[in-house]
Amino acid sequence: MSRTPKHILVIRLSAMGDVAMTVPVIRQFSKQYPEVKLTILTREFFKPFFKDIENVSVHTADPKGIHKGILGLYRLSREMKPLNIDAIADLHNVLRSNILKRFLAKTKCVQIDKGRAEKKALTSGKAVKQLKTTHQRYADVFERLGYKLDLTKPEFPKKAKMNQNTARLIGNQNQELIGIAPFAAFEGKVYPLRLMEEVIKELTKSYTVLLFGGGNNETELLNNISNKYDNTINLAGKLTLDEELDVISNVSVMVSMDSGNAHIAAMLGIEVVTLWGVTHPYAGFYPFNQNKENAILADRNKFPLIPTSVYGNKYPKTYQNAIGSIKSKEIVAKVISTIQNKNTKN
Repeated sequence: MSRTPKHILVIRLSAMGDVAMTVPVIRQFSKQYPEVKLTILTREFFKPFFKDIENVSVHTADPKGIHKGILGLYRLSREMKPLNIDAIADLHNVLRSNILKRFLAKTKCVQIDKGRAEKKALTSGKAVKQLKTTHQRYADVFERLGYKLDLTKPEFPKKAKMNQNTARLIGNQNQELIGIAPFAAFEGKVYPLRLMEEVIKELTKSYTVLLFGGGNNETELLNNISNKYDNTINLAGKLTLDEELDVISNVSVMVSMDSGNAHIAAMLGIEVVTLWGVTHPYAGFYPFNQNKENAILADRNKFPLIPTSVYGNKYPKTYQNAIGSIKSKEIVAKVISTIQNKNTKN
């Protein structure tokens, strides 16, 4: 029987949601196998995701800079040599990670099975059923390296203390905080902003709403909304990722599309209400350890081809606004009931 590795290189370079989905798995690994060291290979921007996990260090890659192309990946492999890695857990499984593994050819490697055939069958309508979660696919990689993981009893970090800059933006709040992240990478996953504004208007009657986004266009759109309503704070473009994580750890509920913010909140143990358009939880990207009833889906009676794609980038033209079939009142009711249930448990 081969010796189990004691220092594992974990590769997951992008995208934000996929990197965030590794965090609860890495946290459980650290808890269950404290004698094993993990080095996470990811982008500099995602480094804060792993800041509080024991036995974990982060080595950053710059795929658009010094680690670009084959020569850049060779340079990255040379950086790996002094780390004395004895196994690779490739949670990305793309051309870039495959080339890097070739440069580290003598190191044992296991890569993720993304279930591409199953997902193709799902989105083609041939086999519409729940697929294995991405979290479990990550855990399967570690099991093949000799480390079986139990993901059923997760632990999460404690609520973070916000720094002065962040606390000044939030202010002294007597109301519970609700996070809303209304954007996603593809239009088929984005709830219409006019309807989201109805949600915000209603929730601000009893709660303080924090708006999350990125980029100049999203910031401007959210500024327009926050200027209309009391108890609404636009955080877009005002915080570092580290500061955003601290804020999110303090919200009672995060409302998100099928996007990175849902997975960030989930990795911190925050309850998430997710809105689904042309994608579906069946594909395996449901946020970690979340109540299945907190997923609000587009009307599949009107849009029976859902899910039309795994990532939300492919759909018939008539499905572009499928997510708009979700009623704003339903979202408000779900958020309020989630908070009430949470407070009852506490």
